[in-house]
Amino acid sequence: MLLLGSAWLLVVRPTLGLSRQDWLVIAALFSYATVGMVAAWVDGQGARGLDKPIRFLLAVPAMLLVMAYPPRLAWMWSGIILGAIGAGSWAGWQKLVAEVARAEGYTYVIQFGNLSMLLGIFCLAGLGWAVVQPRRWPWVLLLLVGALMGILGSLFSGSRGGWIGFPFVLLVLYRGYGRQLSARLKVAALALMVTGAMLVYAMPQTGVQPRIHQAFDNISQYASGENRRTSLGDRFEMWRGSALLVLEKPFIGWGTEGYKEGMQRLADKGVINPYVTRYGHVHNEFLDALVKRGLIGLAVLLALYLVPLRLFIQHFKTQDMELRSLAVAGALLPVAYIDFGLSQVFLAHNSGVMMYAFWLVVLWGRTSTMVKFNSR
Repeated sequence: MLLLGSAWLLVVRPTLGLSRQDWLVIAALFSYATVGMVAAWVDGQGARGLDKPIRFLLAVPAMLLVMAYPPRLAWMWSGIILGAIGAGSWAGWQKLVAEVARAEGYTYVIQFGNLSMLLGIFCLAGLGWAVVQPRRWPWVLLLLVGALMGILGSLFSGSRGGWIGFPFVLLVLYRGYGRQLSARLKVAALALMVTGAMLVYAMPQTGVQPRIHQAFDNISQYASGENRRTSLGDRFEMWRGSALLVLEKPFIGWGTEGYKEGMQRLADKGVINPYVTRYGHVHNEFLDALVKRGLIGLAVLLALYLVPLRLFIQHFKTQDMELRSLAVAGALLPVAYIDFGLSQVFLAHNSGVMMYAFWLVVLWGRTSTMVKFNSR
């Protein structure tokens, strides 16, 4: 809808006054899309290979539309709240009522759990906006409920990758808001988080405790050589095989098909477990980019995350809390995706691509317009 709506800009031709920072975001999206499309063409993937990288390119007109017609923040935060509550509620139904092992929504468990977590932490970022609204307490309450439900959706999914980076999420939130909180409130928030974490771990209904124990057990079995055919064991084998392939072609990479052939060759030699050749990616965003697209692919991936992160962090000290809430949410987006990417190639999935590309342009487009308005 945002992409279709951007066609109206060709008719009205508004003066957007793009800043250097706007062009940096566009350059990051354009570079990642271009390298992905060229790699797909060289690899002989055809139109299928263009599907995901081109979405980053098509997000640019959507950003221009957001800048030309800035959405009301109340509607944006309401949508995030509804998304988080919807994800958490559906996960709770699947886990507690339908009694599935791991809540998966309508996608795979990892994508569902991590994106539910993303919506939950977005709600935490929105608290800065809520406290300066005329009816702040209802908004604060709704955002807290959204944060709780989004995080519960992740816990019910059992997707451990979304939990590892939570301390970094808290660090971003502290950098954004912590300096304005009293010492008493900081202690109370810390105590609440520690108590909540203990309850989540202790309650069997969440399924968190067995997932954590399973992770340590997987690591122990892999290290001892007792069993390498586990969830984490498969990842370790893929990472080991991919690292060996990177050493052979560090600059241009192997391509998707070349990666599969290279892993099969290593399996045939007995270097890695043959089972992991069934996977089309490495289950690590950064290693996958490096082994398939070389150092260039890794560079544009890092730019896609770090350029927006740097630009959003620049607005953490603004006195405009509405602007700061956008900046905190914008910084949380790449931080969360860096975390998700440690154990999954999140941008190999439609849901991962769409959530990153379009939330990036919505958050940055709205941030940019607010900065320009405040500077007048």
